[in-house]
Amino acid sequence: MAGMKVFSLLAASSFLRYASAQDVIRNDTFFYGQSPPVYPSPEIEGLGDWGDAYAKAQAFVAQLTLEEKTNLTGGFANASSGCGGNIRGIPRLGFNGLCLQDAGQGVRATDFVNAYASGIHAGASWNKNLTFDRAYAMGGEFRAKGASIALGPPVVGPLGRIARGGRNWEGFSVDPYLSGILAAESVRGIQSRGVISCTKHFILNEQELNRIPTINAENETVEASSSNIDDRTMHELYMWPFADALHAGTASIMCSYERINNSYGCQNSKALNGLLKDELGYQGFVVSDWGAQESGVGSALAGLDMVMPSGLQFWGGNLTQAVRNGSVPEDRLTDMATRIMAAWYYTNQDAPDHPYPGIGLAPNLLLPHRIVDARDPSARPVILQGAIEGHVLVKNTNNTLPLRSPKLLSLYGYDAKSPDFNTPGPGFNPWSFGLQSHNVNSVICGFFGRGVCPPFAPIAQNGTFIVGGGSGANNPVYISAPYNAIQEQAIQDGTQLYWDFVNANANGSVHAESDACLVFINAAASEGVDRPSLRDDFSDALVTNIAAQCSNTIVTIHNAGIRLVDQWIENPNVTAVIFGHLPGQDSGRALVELLYGRTSPSGKLPYTVARNESDYGALLDPVGPVPPYTYFPQDDFREGVNIDYRAFDAAGIEPRFEFGFGLTYTTFEFANLASSVVSGASLSAYPTGPVIQGGNADLWDVIATVTASVTNTGNVAAAEVAQLYVGIPSAGQPVRQLRGFEKVLVHPNQTAHVEFELRRRDLSVWDVVAQQWRLELGAEYHVYVGSSSRDLPLVGNLTLA
Repeated sequence: MAGMKVFSLLAASSFLRYASAQDVIRNDTFFYGQSPPVYPSPEIEGLGDWGDAYAKAQAFVAQLTLEEKTNLTGGFANASSGCGGNIRGIPRLGFNGLCLQDAGQGVRATDFVNAYASGIHAGASWNKNLTFDRAYAMGGEFRAKGASIALGPPVVGPLGRIARGGRNWEGFSVDPYLSGILAAESVRGIQSRGVISCTKHFILNEQELNRIPTINAENETVEASSSNIDDRTMHELYMWPFADALHAGTASIMCSYERINNSYGCQNSKALNGLLKDELGYQGFVVSDWGAQESGVGSALAGLDMVMPSGLQFWGGNLTQAVRNGSVPEDRLTDMATRIMAAWYYTNQDAPDHPYPGIGLAPNLLLPHRIVDARDPSARPVILQGAIEGHVLVKNTNNTLPLRSPKLLSLYGYDAKSPDFNTPGPGFNPWSFGLQSHNVNSVICGFFGRGVCPPFAPIAQNGTFIVGGGSGANNPVYISAPYNAIQEQAIQDGTQLYWDFVNANANGSVHAESDACLVFINAAASEGVDRPSLRDDFSDALVTNIAAQCSNTIVTIHNAGIRLVDQWIENPNVTAVIFGHLPGQDSGRALVELLYGRTSPSGKLPYTVARNESDYGALLDPVGPVPPYTYFPQDDFREGVNIDYRAFDAAGIEPRFEFGFGLTYTTFEFANLASSVVSGASLSAYPTGPVIQGGNADLWDVIATVTASVTNTGNVAAAEVAQLYVGIPSAGQPVRQLRGFEKVLVHPNQTAHVEFELRRRDLSVWDVVAQQWRLELGAEYHVYVGSSSRDLPLVGNLTLA
């Protein structure tokens, strides 16, 4: 009865007044702080390369009863399956159902799988091919386990607006261009293995605080935070990487918990019907985040297609009845089912020559179960190389690194050793549930509950940090910790090791003959809770204490996001610093490759490291409920498109380490900048191509190129990431924004030539009045090429005549 009451109320609500999907916004004031209605929900049309999948899905759905269509839209509890979500099969038509399983660094909550580099680690690699290979290998493991839908990668929301955001580590970068390029590679990699890639979270899911409704101490409901944004910022920043993922073919989109301009994300008709399905031509299905559905009829009409983990609260039989009584048109239910099945066909899960295996995800790993070893030996090089390339060297005084056959090394810090898992049995990695094993309750509170969550400690002292916490984590078969890998190298070199992982703050703990002192700390983060700070006193004291006793102190940080270092970075005894991010299971092995110079570091920061937390301004902390919005928290995105390095550039703030920065064991020189418009390129002010998935087809046309040369002027072979930034000549645009990157391996005294292709959308601004992307014809664009967002020795111009 409760569900039926919600249907009745929502069906009669004046909020659900109907408007055309073409009922567009003509100014930012109208869009800011409120979400206009866009109805009806656009139906799948088979745009672009979706034609065959659409035709098959239509034929399939035409054979279904009303109840069978409804069953496709809602998850159900399945005690025999370890899947995170399940959709019932339809055996009479040869459809075995769907298994949805979490993914961030690999298949979650199962055994015999690998832990790959995290999203932020892949972002720090700036390597397109490696990102594809990572996704391809992960996709194979999902398929081997029988999971038909991988719930990310890619994660492009959160983008990383809030510096202390608890889930920033799951995404690639705070920059929409870098994030979008790597998201597209991830979609192609996952889906080439016959697995649906679920891109998440759509949209403005930028903090964990108040991401879902909660009950306060007075037993009153506090609604989820509302991300209030203008139309231009929505398009130019937060929608940007989603468009790349859609253009690459992503077949599933997950809607978010937060409200968007005061309308919940999974029932926001402007976001789902207007932006996603109409403007971006989305052909796949929208699935709710777990428990993110807040209404029945409202979410159905607004464009939600699938509910997880259960459809019974609002849909199920209620949805069937709503169709019968006219509250929801049957065409809408048919479209939901068609979109779901089209995604299934689009990823070739019906292929008779490549049948999908049975479910290999056991509900309880401690009980006897069918062992499915999903690991492919061919993925081993990808796992290691992915771990290597996400490390970023930010300080290396007097070529401290690489190490050269040290006689005695001293190791310090809680992050050096293997994790101490206090819960016995396979697969019970505390990182997959929260920050620390003794702190699981606080994370579960934020993840599943609607109560008040206690704060959690900033330091993970249980051991080395290879994955973040929450649904993006997984449980590898092994973990190569820094100490273990260094010990193996010491055996080969005959190096004496001293270590102290507990009492490193005691004076006199450093051996006087140490060639180097290696200190390992981390900066942890987890879904459900935002980070309490960007640094912590315990870890900073550990570094400064060791540095006071050791003139050659090398610091490695395994960080799930920005980590400030100004408490000790200028200490002359701190000679080298590595941001190690979250490398996955080969963490220690990868670090040894870099420390001993078998591979030169090549990672670049996918975010800006400030000197002080205050440098991030209003974008440091998540926004909580404050009067007069105590029960309806409001988060106004007043900074517009200026987040991270864009904000630092706009305000003239000098960062400690800028976006795109990273050292190698050699030096590079940039030269020979040239830019030109592609001959025959269409230079109309607005795109004229048909809408395909991702937007107008000609938005992806290459209309200009920029070329440059990179010379290795040192004596070590290394990879450099050549970066292209563009200054768009339009009011309100960032000083510079990333619009190209190429990673090239260059040998000493050799020169590599790089070419950046600029697509129409890369040089366009969002025209709010025209509701279209616009080129600034006849105006002079500035182009910059170099090794980071602040080190750009090559400067030129480009005019679209």
